[in-house]
Amino acid sequence: MTKNITKEYLETAVKLITGDRANDYGDKVINHQNIAKLWSAYFDIPITGHDVAICMTLLKIARAKFGNPKPDTYIDASAYMSIAGECREKEGKQ
Repeated sequence: MTKNITKEYLETAVKLITGDRANDYGDKVINHQNIAKLWSAYFDIPITGHDVAICMTLLKIARAKFGNPKPDTYIDASAYMSIAGECREKEGKQ
């Protein structure tokens, strides 16, 4: 039986988002909204938590483009896209 890398990466992303990182950084949506407020002030344009998560995904994509990316590049990118989806869902309800 072959190893299912996709499933392994996604399961790891879920564990990170809901486990240690959740304990270390608090609610992921609130965290991304806080980052958005700081980026908005810095760039003097409105930025949402969704935007932050998308930009962090793009950072991971840029890293994957060059060199020999580590598995965490792909794991983190999938986690950020999931967070972006949750941010969009919750931002739409506000």
